[in-house]
Amino acid sequence: MRSAPKKQSYTRLVWNQYRRDRVAIVGLIFVLALFVIALGAPFLAGSRPIAAVVDHELVFPAVTNKARLAWDQAGASQRGWALNPPVKYGPTEINLTENLEPPGGGHWLGTDDRGRDVMARMIFGSRVSLSVGFVAVSIYTFIGIFLGALAGYYGGKVDVVISRSIEVMMCFPTFFLILTVMAFLKPSIYNIMIILGITGWPGVARLVRGEFLKQRKLDYVTAARAVGASDLRIIFSHILPNSLAPVLVSATFGVAGAILVESSLSYLGFGVPPPTPSWGEILSQSKHYIDFAWWLTIFPGAAIFLTVTAYNLVGEGLRDAVDPRLK
Repeated sequence: MRSAPKKQSYTRLVWNQYRRDRVAIVGLIFVLALFVIALGAPFLAGSRPIAAVVDHELVFPAVTNKARLAWDQAGASQRGWALNPPVKYGPTEINLTENLEPPGGGHWLGTDDRGRDVMARMIFGSRVSLSVGFVAVSIYTFIGIFLGALAGYYGGKVDVVISRSIEVMMCFPTFFLILTVMAFLKPSIYNIMIILGITGWPGVARLVRGEFLKQRKLDYVTAARAVGASDLRIIFSHILPNSLAPVLVSATFGVAGAILVESSLSYLGFGVPPPTPSWGEILSQSKHYIDFAWWLTIFPGAAIFLTVTAYNLVGEGLRDAVDPRLK
C-alpha cells in the first residue's frame, strides 16, 4: 500500500515555487553577492592590510581600531608579513596627482576629481545603499503594519481615521516631499533613513488593512475570541502571521525604491554628505566631466541599475511564489 505523500510546510512550498523562476534566482544571487561585498568592504578595499605581523604579533588592521593604530605607528622594521586587500586604496584617500585617471593600472575603475579610487568608493558605497534601503523599509514597514492592523481589525472610526490619513499621505508626491524636508535638514544618512521611513508607510498600511479585513471574519479568529484571547494576541499571534506574505513582497520592492531615492538625493546634493562614499555622489561628479570621464557615469549608474533591477526581480519572483493560484 502506497504511503501518503509527506505534507510540506508553507515556507517549503514558497521556496519550491520560487526556485523555478530562474530570473528571480539570478536576482537573488546578485543581491546576496552585494551583501557579501558590503559586509566584507574592509577586506576588499583599503590602504591597511587585512592581517599583518607587528612586533611579532598577528593583528588585523582592517578590522579593529587598536590594530589599525598599531600598524600606523609601527616603523618599517617593526612590520612583518602583511595580507593586503585586492584594492589597495581607501575610499576617502585623496591624491590630487592622480585625479580623473581612466580605468587601468593601479586603479581598476579609475579615479574621481580628487584622485580617490572609484572602485574603493563603489565597494563602500554599497554599504550606504543597503543600509538606507533596509533601515528605511524596516521603519515604514513597522509603521504600516501597526496602523494597517489597527484599521483592519477594529474597523469603524479607527478605520476611517487611519484610512483618511493614508489617503492624505498618498496625495503628496513622495520624492518632492522628501526634497522639501531635506532642504531644511542637515544632510545625513540618518535623516534620509528616517524621512524615507516616515513617508513610505501608506502602501504597507493599505495591504495589511486589506488582509486583516479578510482574516478577521475567518473561523480561527472567531475561535480565538471564543477561548478568551485578547485583541493584541489575536492581532499579533493569529492574524498577522497569516497576513505577512504580501508585506514581504512589498518590502522587497521598497528596498529597491529606497536605494533609487537615496541615489537621486545624493546626485542632487541632498544625500549622504562627503566624504562618505555613495553611488549617487559618484554619479553626481560625472555631470562636471561628462565629456571625458565616462567611468564616473558608467560604473555607479550600472551599479544602481543592476541593484534596483535585482531587487525587483526578487520581488516579482516572491510575489509569484506566494500567490496561491500558482500552487
